[in-house]
Amino acid sequence: MHRILLAYSGGLDTSIAIPWLRERYGAEIITVTVDLGQGREIAAIHERALALGAVRAHVLDAREEFVREYILPTLQAGAVYEDRYPLATALARPLMARCLVEIARMEGADAIAHGCTGEHNDQVRLEASVRALDPSLTIIAPAQSWGMSRDEKLAFARARNIPVPEASEGVYSIDTNLWGRAIAAGGLEDAWVEPAEDIYTLTRSPRECPEEPAYVELAFEAGVPVRANGVEMPLLELIESLEIIAGAHGVGRIDVVENRLAGIKAREVYEAPAAVVLHTAHKELEKLVIPRELERVKHDLSRIYADLVYSGLWFSHTRETIDAFVAAVQPRVTGAVRLKLYKGDCRIVGRKSPFAEVAPAAAAAADPQAV
Repeated sequence: MHRILLAYSGGLDTSIAIPWLRERYGAEIITVTVDLGQGREIAAIHERALALGAVRAHVLDAREEFVREYILPTLQAGAVYEDRYPLATALARPLMARCLVEIARMEGADAIAHGCTGEHNDQVRLEASVRALDPSLTIIAPAQSWGMSRDEKLAFARARNIPVPEASEGVYSIDTNLWGRAIAAGGLEDAWVEPAEDIYTLTRSPRECPEEPAYVELAFEAGVPVRANGVEMPLLELIESLEIIAGAHGVGRIDVVENRLAGIKAREVYEAPAAVVLHTAHKELEKLVIPRELERVKHDLSRIYADLVYSGLWFSHTRETIDAFVAAVQPRVTGAVRLKLYKGDCRIVGRKSPFAEVAPAAAAAADPQAV
């Protein structure tokens, strides 16, 4: 093994993985950092990787692709895991895997390494996606192989002059991208205890929200959100704007006990202001424009789609086939939805579409059975 590609986040685990892999395998280490809207200084991560011994450090801005090819299809499918989780982290992994495989082929790498610990779902998602795309690549999980405690990892880093995070960092396990934040550990395992207010960064506490509600009108064309309050904008920009508006009104906090891939239940806390607003609006507009039987079929497929994404099966024939079904429905999902955002509540207060299935008011009054 002469060349290893490392998915590099800039955190402690992937930083010590660079010298660990080099020492363990005697290989060149090349890092790949994929920008999906983490909100971190990507240039600094690039320089850090090179300083730690990577021979090359690739940085990819995949935000537009993330929105267009992953977030939008999932929004149109109505895929929300167990009716709560909008799949922000789960959606990022197949795109990261695709970027890793492409760079591995370009660089002639023998293996792909990552910083997942095996304690959560991410290792399954990332590795399943890599194997689906290129089963010839070897996958290495250093954080599982080295078996080091946090103190041992810090000692390993100090012995090699690797800057380590402050003691206050690392209390929570946090993953962030432009579709939302996932927060775990740090005492959140106790499902009875209310999360501390300091874990939230995208959403205000209801007591700190404005006393007046915000009204947001979202316009859709063939299932694609294209305007907010009459202003046309690209979907990436629209997501960023909704995150600010909805977050300021406390919308998007999700505290849930979910079924993980390992068969256990675990508590997760999510922040997803834009995702909550867009899923709420798209679902309501779809209910307005498609008949009952089709709506029920779509609902069942939405659950299957969410399970596939959560389980790391993005690159599957089943997911692609559901996409084809969803695409056939979307042309009717055209119109507008009006939402009221107030102290953490996201409520539909209006909807309209040229394809509305609602009976005309005059006909309903003349024939009560039609309602």
